[in-house]
Amino acid sequence: MRIAFLFILLLSLESQAAIDAYPFPNDELRLRHIALIDELRCPQCLNTNLAGSDSMIAKDLRREVHRLLLEGKSDDEILDYMYQRYGDFILYKPRLQSGTLVLWFGPVFLLLIACVVLFRLLRSKKTVVNELSEADSRRLEALVKRK
Repeated sequence: MRIAFLFILLLSLESQAAIDAYPFPNDELRLRHIALIDELRCPQCLNTNLAGSDSMIAKDLRREVHRLLLEGKSDDEILDYMYQRYGDFILYKPRLQSGTLVLWFGPVFLLLIACVVLFRLLRSKKTVVNELSEADSRRLEALVKRK
């Protein structure tokens, strides 16, 4: 019983240690911090933002965002700072520039191509009605009657 209690206590302490607590002077900065770490991607993890990653670099970047917010930087300045250091990968919403045009317009282009192909297929598909000549109709009736 004592061992089980100690084990449960140990597990609860572990869960408490995983939470990053950053002091903010007001709720506005705290909400901006949450929004920024949700918008920035972890450079080490695949498809994970800074808020959801437990990697060391994500912890460092969360701390860096906190520091920049306390220095009075705007959200755009913080995003620019992270972009300068880590490139397009750090942003979940990449900027519209020549290197990211495919990301922004590729899906729309593929959808348009699919619609054009589908439209042409449906338009060109004709219902073929085979009219039988009178001689063929008699032969068909004869074959059906035989069976």
